[in-house]
Amino acid sequence: MKTENDDNKVAARRRFLKTMAAAGGVAAMAGSTSAVFAADRPLEDEPRSKAKKGYSETAHVREYYAKAAF
Repeated sequence: MKTENDDNKVAARRRFLKTMAAAGGVAAMAGSTSAVFAADRPLEDEPRSKAKKGYSETAHVREYYAKAAF
């Protein structure tokens, strides 16, 4: 036969499990947000070279064009 003490133990166990589930969710969110913020930070600026940037037709580009029949 169930007593009031048994009902209190069941309620306490349920409350504990709910708290643990919520704490696990909070911990997972806290761990993932730091990775998001870290990704938003810019990397160190690379020194800009005065070399010409942009498209340039090099040997491997010419080889690709030859194979692709352009």
